[in-house]
Amino acid sequence: MDRKLAAILAADVVGYSALMERDETGTFERLTAIRRALIEPEIAKRRGCIFKLMGDGLLAEFGSAVDAVECAVSLQRALNERNAEVPQSERLELRIGLNLGEVIVDGDDRYGEGVNVSARLQQLADPGGICISGKVVREVEKTLTFGFESMGEQQVKNIAEPITVYRLVQEGTSPEARLARPPALPNKPSIAVLAFENMSGDPQQEYFADGLVEDVITNLSKIPSLFVIARNHLRL
Repeated sequence: MDRKLAAILAADVVGYSALMERDETGTFERLTAIRRALIEPEIAKRRGCIFKLMGDGLLAEFGSAVDAVECAVSLQRALNERNAEVPQSERLELRIGLNLGEVIVDGDDRYGEGVNVSARLQQLADPGGICISGKVVREVEKTLTFGFESMGEQQVKNIAEPITVYRLVQEGTSPEARLARPPALPNKPSIAVLAFENMSGDPQQEYFADGLVEDVITNLSKIPSLFVIARNHLRL
């Protein structure tokens, strides 16, 4: 069994089923055209390789985390430019997840937790957005100039340990616009921990209050049946 370290990009089309229901032929033709004219050439340009197509989604492998991140940003920027001239009902938007991990090589296919985590991250991404694991951020933060906004530790389906997740902040995306979007929630009970207020009057206790909140979030994240919402997702 061959294994190797790889950066995995997972992408799918937002609301694809609804788009197909409204216009099956047109949606399929638009997706095929975008895949051939934009997605496949951009992945190849960044020395990546698509190893699985899944209807409206795909999985691609990169030898470099930097290449994977730059590819994801280029794809989202190009799609955003295309969509500016397309009616709202016909727009195709991607959600992208990126992870760095060990994968099992089976011919042209790839398996393992490195692949599975990238698919779960993609499900957490906003339309037109990119979610990245902490492993990727550590690899690229000193090389690339993009911003990375913490989403905290996220417990995702079929992955035992919580994943440290970041949202890539693309140019022109304001914090207000990001907070205006509701968080992507999985189909299971969700919980959020609000900040604790220091009522002692002693400023030194602020650190204790913050640490207590983080401990509560960390312990709740270990419960597989719960989805713990990062504090930066809360809108009060």
